[in-house]
Amino acid sequence: MKRIFATALALAALATPALADKPVVIKGVGTWGGLTNYQKHEGPFWNDHISEASDGKIIGEIKPQTELGLKGFEIMRLVKNGVFDFAFGLPGYVAAENAIFEGADLSSLTQDIDTQRKVAEAYFPTLEGAFEEIYNAKLLMLYPFPSQTLWCNAEVNGMADLKGKKIRVYATTLGDFVEGAGGTSVTVPFAEVIPALEKGVVDCGITGTMSAYKANWQQVATHAYTLRVGWGLAFGAMNMDKWNSMSADKQELLKKEIDALTDRMWAETATEDDVAISCITGGDCEIGEKGGMKLVEPSTADLKMRDSIASDVVLARWAERCGEECVANWNDTVGKVLGMEAKTK
Repeated sequence: MKRIFATALALAALATPALADKPVVIKGVGTWGGLTNYQKHEGPFWNDHISEASDGKIIGEIKPQTELGLKGFEIMRLVKNGVFDFAFGLPGYVAAENAIFEGADLSSLTQDIDTQRKVAEAYFPTLEGAFEEIYNAKLLMLYPFPSQTLWCNAEVNGMADLKGKKIRVYATTLGDFVEGAGGTSVTVPFAEVIPALEKGVVDCGITGTMSAYKANWQQVATHAYTLRVGWGLAFGAMNMDKWNSMSADKQELLKKEIDALTDRMWAETATEDDVAISCITGGDCEIGEKGGMKLVEPSTADLKMRDSIASDVVLARWAERCGEECVANWNDTVGKVLGMEAKTK
């Protein structure tokens, strides 16, 4: 009996390292397969890079939501239920669960990418707590899409021309801006914007500069109104049970690699606005065919009106949606970065 017991212990000791070295497989979902963030960062990171960086200890398998046929609002629910281990997505798509998710990318409040990163970093702990509480998920990164502007299949030469226009949005905070400008907000999935512009379902659509170019909005839209109204801030989050099942060494390695990925994505996005706008309006374009949209840059009066809408409409409406405790936290984090104060009635 003693010999059998000793043999069993020896076998267990031999098996333990093997179990510890067993690769962790992480199944993920990305954003849009036709856009830069997935093509150059999300996809390559999980499908190739993380396996190489970890010597095969972490293996990623990811496909974009467009290939999987998923809607943005579905993704974190699937992560919560364990269908996916990891997801990239936009807080605007999960804000229906709680307005707290909107706080780092409220329309028109942030006008340059360096400030937007400071906003994201200041609000990260808040979002980290919300993802854990609502989705049983570990928030690992926040990163931007290019700046969100307006692309119109209508005569739009300034802010005043937005009045009465039907404008595609994908988040409540963008709808607040549109309505503050006198337009009508219409929610349309990204993949359906081109036919919506063609058929007059919407007069304009809001999306990122490079997103519009890569999706060929220039084929149907005539005016590129480059009033910056948001950033399309995105997240990367992992199912908390999956995260906790990983060894401390693997967690540390993955966090290090994701932090480096985050830096690369911020750096690339900072260069994309000028390239995309030039391409979409017929300027120099080394990445594809030139578009022919009319470039409409906001006037000083337009910028002043945008700032008023940001404070008096966008921030005020969000404060009412989010409540006193949420607002107090925002004022103590993002508010300090922007020098702004949100108030509930």
